[in-house]
Amino acid sequence: MKIGILGTGNIGATLVKDLAAAGHEVKVANSRGPDTIPAELLSSGAQAVTKEEALSDVEAVILSIPLKRIPDIAPLVARLPDDTVVIDTSNYYPFRDGQIEAIESGQVESLWVMEQLGRPIAKAWNAIGSASLATKGQRPATPGRIALPVAADRDRDREVAMALVEDTGLDAFYSGSIADSWRQQPGAPAYCTDLTCEEMEPALAAAEKERLPKRRDLGVAVMQERLGDGTTNPDAEWGVRVVRAINM
Repeated sequence: MKIGILGTGNIGATLVKDLAAAGHEVKVANSRGPDTIPAELLSSGAQAVTKEEALSDVEAVILSIPLKRIPDIAPLVARLPDDTVVIDTSNYYPFRDGQIEAIESGQVESLWVMEQLGRPIAKAWNAIGSASLATKGQRPATPGRIALPVAADRDRDREVAMALVEDTGLDAFYSGSIADSWRQQPGAPAYCTDLTCEEMEPALAAAEKERLPKRRDLGVAVMQERLGDGTTNPDAEWGVRVVRAINM
């Protein structure tokens, strides 16, 4: 499959390497230009390109950029054919994104993203920590394989997103519509807790929307206290233990 990926942060970088290694034709771009993308990131066969090139002649686009940057790339996304699958990996964190009034008032994050882009999306890879994504992928049917929730409204979006999730070493679990994707937002039991397929369904069902912001902010506070800032990634096991203690 021809895939364009925007973003080379911790999540985006792993997706570039894993999906290229799985045999997909991957183009990757960041905000600084193709010359700034390290050769190591391209070692599995991905190609460094401009943002415009990454969103041209592809079957799927993965947006792995901060949520606040979504409106900036809306004009590029608007050029995509309707059948191109757009997968968003972002989460809303006010300390990083600034306060977005619609989300603060209760709008589901992914509905806000759809509103900015003016098109359907799938939501995937937002509910796993970058360290877990980079190190815990396993072959299908491996006992204890981590499951990842995937939300989408259109059948093709769901099918493509779930297939690509499987290619990154995770069990894809359909979590429902984009309107229900708040169940995999920060603060929810399914968020960054490294659950199996058997554990995922009850975790999604147990989510309480009104409690998500406080749990999200508590998680950030604990991370910042431990690490000194909100951007350094913790050890995978420590981070999962903390998030489980807060969210579940």
